[in-house]
Amino acid sequence: MLASMLQHAEMQKNEINTLKQQKPELWETVREKLRITWTYDSNAIEGSTLSYGDTLFFLREGLTVEGKPFKDFVDAKNHAQAIDYLHDVIANNRPITEGLIKEINALLLKGVDSTPAINERGQRVQKPTTPGEYKKQPNHVLQSDGSIHHYIEPLQVPAEMNKLCEWIEAQKGKLHDIAIAALAHYNMVRVHPFDDGNGRGARILMNLILMKAGYPPAIVKNEKRRKYLDALPEADSGNLVPFVEFITSSLAITQEMILEDLG
Repeated sequence: MLASMLQHAEMQKNEINTLKQQKPELWETVREKLRITWTYDSNAIEGSTLSYGDTLFFLREGLTVEGKPFKDFVDAKNHAQAIDYLHDVIANNRPITEGLIKEINALLLKGVDSTPAINERGQRVQKPTTPGEYKKQPNHVLQSDGSIHHYIEPLQVPAEMNKLCEWIEAQKGKLHDIAIAALAHYNMVRVHPFDDGNGRGARILMNLILMKAGYPPAIVKNEKRRKYLDALPEADSGNLVPFVEFITSSLAITQEMILEDLG
């Protein structure tokens, strides 16, 4: 099943790349739509209250919407600027390194003073952000089955992230680009190297790998959030295929949208 999904994604990519050359002006509009859609869905997965319309209006006009938290607009601006940064990274053929991943996290957390957290006593607190710096305190998450999942300990993060970057480079030409992107995403989430911005950052890392390989970004839709989050613990148990399939299907949905717009 996965092999046929990957083959279908390649066919879509080739069709898109042909249409991009035929309709360059329309492609610029499609690329702007991708920027807005990706920003909306990625932030919505993390709890942003902005609607798609709010996000579009803010990114185009620079105007906030009354009644919505200001931080949600900061997050939208930061995410859109991080996407813009990826185009520079690709144009300059920069390799994926720890330094680059830290730069992206610093962009995502720019202007964010604190993030909600739970301390050792189980109390909700506001934790100061450290943009672009690896975490210094352990982090964890309450999963849908009621269990608490603990991420990699802070002391192990530099070695794990170095290993991840080396792995991404080593897999070129060995694994399918979509599989590399999906597994890089999973492993960054598994490590959870930063205090905040890990989910958004992992999706950006994944899409950087895809875009370097000539694909558009795979936009994980907010309405697929439950399926997305359920695939992660399954990967933790050693079954990586469902997560790779989920990302491949997310890419296919994105590419279908692009083909419709370019058609």
